[in-house]
Amino acid sequence: MNPKAYCVYLLASARDGVLYVGSTSRLVARIYEHKTWAVPGFTQRYRVNQLVWFEMHGDARSMVERERRIKEWPRAWKVRLIEETNPRWVDLYGELLGGPVLR
Repeated sequence: MNPKAYCVYLLASARDGVLYVGSTSRLVARIYEHKTWAVPGFTQRYRVNQLVWFEMHGDARSMVERERRIKEWPRAWKVRLIEETNPRWVDLYGELLGGPVLR
């Protein structure tokens, strides 16, 4: 993965747990921060660190706009977005690191 790729992502604490929408230009490093609780805040407080969906963007503007829109969505729409590509809600972090992901 390109180290400067613009991404919108969804994290979950569990399948029916808390969801978090974020965006970054350094996805692998940012997810690592979530997984290690390196940055205090929402994801640390609610133990949200499973990468269940992400989407690449060509520029920062489209990334920020997509994140803003998804944050406004009802939970059911976010769940549908996840389940379109990840119906078992597996953690995709290993896929980012080049490992296999069993879906």
